[in-house]
Amino acid sequence: MSSIRKLHEQLINKESSAVEIAQDALKRIEVLEPKLRSFLTITKEQALAQAAAVDQKIAAGEEIGLLAGIPIGIKDNLCTKGITTTCASRILENFIPPYESTVTQKLAQAGAVMVGKTNLDEFAMGSSTENSAYQVTANPWDISRVPGGSSGGSAAAVAADECVVSLGSDTGGSIRQPASFCGVVGMKPTYGLVSRYGLVAYASSLDQIGPFGRTVEDTAILLQAIAGHDPQDSTSLKVAIPNYADSLKPDFQTRRKLRIGVITETFGEGLDAEVEEAVTKAINQLQELGAEIHPISCPSFRYGLPTYYIIAPSEASANLARYDGVKYGLRSEDASNLISMYKTTRSQGFGAEVKRRIMIGTYALSAGYYDAYYLKAQKVRTLIKQDFEKAFEKVDVLVCPTAPTTAFTAGEKTTDPLSMYLNDLMTIPVNLAGLPGISLPCGFDSKGLPIGLQIIGKVLGEEQLFQVAHAYEQSTSWHLQKPKVA
Repeated sequence: MSSIRKLHEQLINKESSAVEIAQDALKRIEVLEPKLRSFLTITKEQALAQAAAVDQKIAAGEEIGLLAGIPIGIKDNLCTKGITTTCASRILENFIPPYESTVTQKLAQAGAVMVGKTNLDEFAMGSSTENSAYQVTANPWDISRVPGGSSGGSAAAVAADECVVSLGSDTGGSIRQPASFCGVVGMKPTYGLVSRYGLVAYASSLDQIGPFGRTVEDTAILLQAIAGHDPQDSTSLKVAIPNYADSLKPDFQTRRKLRIGVITETFGEGLDAEVEEAVTKAINQLQELGAEIHPISCPSFRYGLPTYYIIAPSEASANLARYDGVKYGLRSEDASNLISMYKTTRSQGFGAEVKRRIMIGTYALSAGYYDAYYLKAQKVRTLIKQDFEKAFEKVDVLVCPTAPTTAFTAGEKTTDPLSMYLNDLMTIPVNLAGLPGISLPCGFDSKGLPIGLQIIGKVLGEEQLFQVAHAYEQSTSWHLQKPKVA
């Protein structure tokens, strides 16, 4: 599929209709889904109705926005009124929300065409999209491999041209890591920039909705549409939203040299040699484009993983307590009383990884261990945030690999949770500090699998992140390569 801007030009010049574009996307989904399994629900009737409404506006001579008529995939932990929202969990198998999430409402108002709800790790807990209760999504570059997670369905759908752009959620890297594995662009915005109203909560102080696209510009256009204050979200920031797409330039022409910091703790042991080589070449390319490169130490970066796996499960144990079979979702028929109904409903409805994280979180919050684990983790979180603040006194943005390896084979890490958790090593500190981060393609390994470069910005530094990412992207051809999945 073409970019948002090219499709927009085709629409306003009447070279294509929105219905034709939607039909093309739906046909491609029909052909590829038996291999990829990116979608849990296909919203064909709604997509064609939304597309027809865009065509009617064009026929009436009305102006349309950039996203009007653009096929988009929505991660299935975002509530969509009247459309099943499962979070890839049996416990919400038949849940149809009575309300719309703020981001999907904004996209509908912009005329975007939702082609379906994408697969994910159950309740967004995972790094491979193998924890879905319904299906395992395949990586379009090699269908024997995972697409990353938890937003693997959204990343794979964009990589395979099943939709132009998509939405995911990022709690510890769940947008950026699958973007890296699938060779697309994925952005985790500043905490509070995008409303979380209607996002089914995993860890409320870490969760953030963000966009996927094949290019930096497409990702910027989508973020532009969903960002902004929402009175229904108490953590939503009251800030002006720049026009991200209009500020993109293919160079670093600023009043002074752009200063890029390379996080030294992200290189060395545990980093795949081919990933290191590709990221190092990308850093050299940024230098050739005119940036100053500075090695930067963030000593607390290495504590991000253990800190995250105390804080996130603790918040999850509280957030997921609502799934008890009383008000909505699955209710066990095998129970003889209220307590056994709670137990059997949750035993039958939650998968192994969700149960594991609930147990970890409940333990960390228990009376004898709260101070030793949860309170200490919050203190380390502050240290990580302070490390980033010190780094940004010296540089404008930070760079590092997005993930320590390329996509691994399905089933390779399912019996080793710790090995799976290590995939988020590079991305987790960004969530703990509430910062924006973007992943974009910077090469391929010897197996032909994509490698991602992560660029991290200051709070509300999305505009600069997009500028740096776009300049790098336009100086390379990585974003032009597509998987041969079809």
